[in-house]
Amino acid sequence: MKPRLGFLGVGWIGRHRLEALAASGGIEIAAIADPSRERREACLAVAPGARACEHLGQLLELPLDGIVIATPSALHAEHCIAALERGHAVFCQKPLARTAAETRKVVDVARAHDLLLAVDLSYRKTEAMRRAWKVVREGGIGRPFAIDLAFHNAYGPDAPWFYDKTASGGGCVIDLGIHLVDLALWLTDFPAVTRVASRLFAGGDAIDPCGRQVEDYAEVQLQLAGGIVARLACSWRVSAGRDAVIEATVYGTSGGVAMKNVDGSFYDFIAERYHGTRTERLASPPDSWGGRAAIEWAERLGVGDRFDPESERLIALAEVLDAIYERGGA
Repeated sequence: MKPRLGFLGVGWIGRHRLEALAASGGIEIAAIADPSRERREACLAVAPGARACEHLGQLLELPLDGIVIATPSALHAEHCIAALERGHAVFCQKPLARTAAETRKVVDVARAHDLLLAVDLSYRKTEAMRRAWKVVREGGIGRPFAIDLAFHNAYGPDAPWFYDKTASGGGCVIDLGIHLVDLALWLTDFPAVTRVASRLFAGGDAIDPCGRQVEDYAEVQLQLAGGIVARLACSWRVSAGRDAVIEATVYGTSGGVAMKNVDGSFYDFIAERYHGTRTERLASPPDSWGGRAAIEWAERLGVGDRFDPESERLIALAEVLDAIYERGGA
């Protein structure tokens, strides 16, 4: 049986995930919930047999196997917990919650109800990053000792709630830096983070210590167990000379490997392996990766997978983000 899914929030990202799951052919779109009639109707064109709902409460009354959540960040924890407590597996947009404490509550509920929980940390799923991960894990660059990561969005988000810390949890760090921290930990098999140093900026000035602004530029250094140093930078609306800069490079004792976006694209990536002054191309566009994490979650749901202890690493990720904000003065 194909899993019956409900979709909560079908703005740009929610609709994209719905379309990707529909195209996979592996699920049934049973219901779509969004306060916007226009957005609901646009998605019903993709899934004409789905039930249209205005809010989560209506979804929870339906016989669903899982719910895909793409609502504003402040609502993620509340919505996830409500869905899990009604027996629905959850696939949620990042961040799972605004803080480590909120994240722990969601994971605890998923564990208690033995339900599959996943978060859309989608850059892991690019073919370029998969190739880079394989090289690192197979010892292809020797012992890793440094990672440089960057995510600069020259446009910045357009929804007003992104700039309200109570709604978003923060600025560019929780929006973009979450991917960078996740990649640093995932590439190195989730070592302990022994030291966090950060500087956060808002509007070009160091962030107010009372946190009255969300940050639009951040510099972070993480010391990982085993002697690895990860250096991160992320921003909104920086003058990058292109739409976006998205990069992750791992340096090892006998080589390096990198994922990089192409010509400022948010979607096209290459992977390169470095041998001294030589470069070897490992992966190139095209690569339809955007819905890959959601599809993999749905496939696991379809074969009966339950709670995955890997979900507990979402708490460790959130704890690093909390430390970045604490050290940076937010």
